[in-house]
Amino acid sequence: MAVITEIADLKRIYARRVPRMFYDYAESGSWTEQTFRENTSDFEQIRLRQRVAVDMTGRSTVSQMIGQDVAMPVALAPVGLTGMQCADGEIKVAKAAEDFGVPFTLSTMSICSIEAVAEKTDQPFWFQLYTMKDEDYLRRLIERARAANCSALVITLDLQILGQRHKDLKNGLSAPPKLTPKTIANLMTKWTWGLQMLATKNREFGNVVGHATGVSDASNLGAWTAEQFDPALDWSKIAKLKEMWGGKVILKGIMDAEDAKMALSVGADAIIVSNHGGRQLDGAMSSIKMLPSILDAVGDQIEVHLDSGIRSGQDVLKAIAMGAKGTYIGRAYIYGLGAMGQAGVTKALEVIHKELDVSMALCGKRNVSELDKDVLMIPKDFTGDWA
Repeated sequence: MAVITEIADLKRIYARRVPRMFYDYAESGSWTEQTFRENTSDFEQIRLRQRVAVDMTGRSTVSQMIGQDVAMPVALAPVGLTGMQCADGEIKVAKAAEDFGVPFTLSTMSICSIEAVAEKTDQPFWFQLYTMKDEDYLRRLIERARAANCSALVITLDLQILGQRHKDLKNGLSAPPKLTPKTIANLMTKWTWGLQMLATKNREFGNVVGHATGVSDASNLGAWTAEQFDPALDWSKIAKLKEMWGGKVILKGIMDAEDAKMALSVGADAIIVSNHGGRQLDGAMSSIKMLPSILDAVGDQIEVHLDSGIRSGQDVLKAIAMGAKGTYIGRAYIYGLGAMGQAGVTKALEVIHKELDVSMALCGKRNVSELDKDVLMIPKDFTGDWA
């Protein structure tokens, strides 16, 4: 049995166990993948200040995100096709998050439906919404999330137009996978994955198939999806969605101070500084480099969260110390899920929690609420001097 000490250990096992098209789906960015790479490498530029002779008993990473108690300031980000990384993937991830005490966000483009996840969990989860042109479907989707007792709506703003990810096109990404000679050759090396997938009924997009007009099975899904993402999404539509939902709303995909101000004006409960994990606008800045300007613009008026690039508890510490109130992991828990199922998601959370706790202690802080820029050494030119 492999000894798991860091997220990279889970990633190595994940790469061996999951079909190539789904590995590539998670482990890729758009175009040249510059933003995808810099999301992680930019964290490395920030250093930590070691402090000593501070009483380190009674440490706590407990925090709150949008008023919800969390075991650490980390939520699980929405990831499409999670149920293709591992059979019943979204259910396993939701259960691991619930047991650990952190929020899980279910994607609109999940394999397991809202209802399937709600049936297998006890605590409310968050639901991520893509805005679609079909307003009737959108309204019913929101009603389904409400009926499932979802406690927050996470509206993704940066996918009106789909960024091109070369690997997905070359692999012919689909759920379930199309059986081409290349796909069959790869699937023949992934027996455990295949047997588990055969044993579940959750193999299509559970929130769409059978719910959207004209989408009765996977054969009609591709055309529907290609036409449905709403390029006309604007702030007035976001305000209407918030009103339609009536509960807590988090806006995901904020990468500019002016957009952060607009999110504030429509009454969002929180924003997520996010570039979609480098999967949309390649050449955009990393999330961690955009965080300071967004905090300067709205940080004392709205809860600011961050995702894209977090692979360790030290990354979490850096984001929180810079002023974020919460962070999100995506790929880190997907590696765990693909490697070891629900136990792998739990392991990913344990790894990140331990790194956060130990690093916080070595910086002389006993409580995550005490973290501030005092523990960081940030390069003077970190955010860049741009014309």
